[in-house]
Amino acid sequence: MDEIDQGRITVPDLRLESGEVLPEATLAYVARGRLAPDGRNVILVTHGYTSGPDMIRPGAGSSEGAWSSLVGPGAPIDTDRYRVICFNMLGSSYGSTNAASVDPRTGRRYGSRFPAITVADIVAAQRAALDRMGVRHLRAVVGPSYGGFQAFQWAVSHPDFMDGIVPVVTSPLPPQSDRVAGLRAWFEPDPAWNGGDYYETGDVKATLTRLRVDTLTRYGLLDSLAPRFPDPAERAAELERIAAAWAAGFDANSLFILGRAMERYDITRHYAKIRVPVLYVLSRTDALFPPSLAPTVMEGLRAAGVDATYVLLDSEHGHLASGADADKWAPALRDFIRRLEG
Repeated sequence: MDEIDQGRITVPDLRLESGEVLPEATLAYVARGRLAPDGRNVILVTHGYTSGPDMIRPGAGSSEGAWSSLVGPGAPIDTDRYRVICFNMLGSSYGSTNAASVDPRTGRRYGSRFPAITVADIVAAQRAALDRMGVRHLRAVVGPSYGGFQAFQWAVSHPDFMDGIVPVVTSPLPPQSDRVAGLRAWFEPDPAWNGGDYYETGDVKATLTRLRVDTLTRYGLLDSLAPRFPDPAERAAELERIAAAWAAGFDANSLFILGRAMERYDITRHYAKIRVPVLYVLSRTDALFPPSLAPTVMEGLRAAGVDATYVLLDSEHGHLASGADADKWAPALRDFIRRLEG
């Protein structure tokens, strides 16, 4: 039965790669399906940079992480057979410990003092949370964009804990851009920014909205909206509405926390640690992770002895293709999971 639940798991004293210890690391999650008695019928779905665990809910909105048609009864990620869990990343904005959280050691919000984390720390928090949920093994880790970073990192950090990974519209190293410097250019001119300590001095939602409009435009959302909003002015207004709604619920500091982690992420030198099959999926029109990445990535994986398969998603929806054109790669995902079961 496709039961849907949500909650939070708190991991005490999470030691980070830096050596610093987070006294409490809370991860929010959404889950569907039932956990088997042996705790081994689980698929972990990992979300993108600015999305969250609602990506696996039925009817989830058209953000960069809307995968609701890929998850459900009889879907490729079949909730009749699997417990499907999606955690909000450590440092993100949908219920997990982040800069807006109160540091129990000081009684004050972390703000700019939130510790530097890595993608490996994000995965370590998920691993500890799964232990507390009674999960003993994963069938697969599946995720788009930043979720793909996590999928690759899972296979490197915990190579025996899953049967396979599916990194989608992503890469084993970050996009070639100075993410944090770019963010500073947006936020430092905002008088409310205060170095990231804006919780008591004001808000930066207007800047966050403008940034989101820019990001979604580069991701190709205007093209995706065209069938429903053929008039350019209406299309632009809808994009602005989507961006403002997102900015109302997302903390700007999370962009910096996760952006810094992204800049330090690179698992290419650790390919040999990957012991499970990989299904690597890119979108033909994705400017962020273009198909030109595929030959180098696949050559590197196979040279390290990794069983890797590549699928090109023929979509006009750019970086949003994994959700917007889910039906075009759902068969490959279904076949891959069946193969892991075999």
